[in-house]
Amino acid sequence: MQAPITPGLDRVNQFPAQEHMTMSHHYSGPNFGFPRADARLDLTDLYAFPKPGDVEKSILIMNVHPSSTVIDPEPTTDEPFSPDGLYEIKIDTNGDAVADIAYRVRVSSLPGAMQIATVRRVEGALAAGTDDGGEVVFLEAPVSTGRGAQVTEAGDYRFFAGWRSEAFFFDTLGAVNDLHFTGTDFFSDKDVCSIVLELPNSALGTKPVGLWARTLHKQSEGWVQVERGARPQQAVFLPGEQQEAYLAGQPADDARFVATFAHALEHTGGYRPDEAERVARTLLPDIMPYDPRRPASFPENGRTLTDDAADAFMAILTNGKLAGDGVGPHGDLLAEFPYLGPPHDAHD
Repeated sequence: MQAPITPGLDRVNQFPAQEHMTMSHHYSGPNFGFPRADARLDLTDLYAFPKPGDVEKSILIMNVHPSSTVIDPEPTTDEPFSPDGLYEIKIDTNGDAVADIAYRVRVSSLPGAMQIATVRRVEGALAAGTDDGGEVVFLEAPVSTGRGAQVTEAGDYRFFAGWRSEAFFFDTLGAVNDLHFTGTDFFSDKDVCSIVLELPNSALGTKPVGLWARTLHKQSEGWVQVERGARPQQAVFLPGEQQEAYLAGQPADDARFVATFAHALEHTGGYRPDEAERVARTLLPDIMPYDPRRPASFPENGRTLTDDAADAFMAILTNGKLAGDGVGPHGDLLAEFPYLGPPHDAHD
């Protein structure tokens, strides 16, 4: 990712060859494939916003498992989540880039292609750890595979897991064609697997928080982190040869990637070295700030399903030379939980 790029709009274009790119906008595994060659572990997006119509609650959405790839129209797999995977949302409540609260989702496969999910909450020092323990919030909640959303409620919580219409919007084919955008949204007819959690703001503490998500894979030595992130796309375009270390790392250690990010920004956007370092420090640690008492708006506070995060990042990547790709939010979003539209294809 750090191949030299001459500054200027006509040369902000040397990105990975299209044949290596996956449907996910993260392209996050080796050679820009899926992590561990498993689409179900591919983290695509994190969203956080106040619940519409109820300022006392928030909505957290973690999307994984893109339904297809750029060059291969065949579905990745109909099974939404990996039984050997752990899907986790981390919450930092005191600004030290270390998790103080975590929500952990494990999924089990049942006969007949059915899956069920268990959600656990953990606080304190355990939240910064790597395991699947914690207090049960939802036990054996059904995972949706069809167009209908199976929603589970428990106290002040509401939960959904399953296939949904992809909410991310971006001209991916324009990006891989030397950033020659045509205004065509690659994701308009794609699906993704969503974990949607409605929770009381009191569960986040009393101050603004920092959020990130991660996926882990069960190995003989225990749980191994395979991907993490909060801000979309920067894990693709900025860490370069250190991408694997970046995805396996923790936000509290992200200062070690400032020089790498700055180097990439110098070449993609023509930044001066001092300015590139300043901008790199605004992107790290890779944590999404969120104050549930304020309206959500990426990148300042959380992220809604209609925020144009791709345009925001492209403006940074190119130092303002590209303001956007010409595509906008999808029209199939719902006004009610789980907010993401029904999947385009049946995955039963």
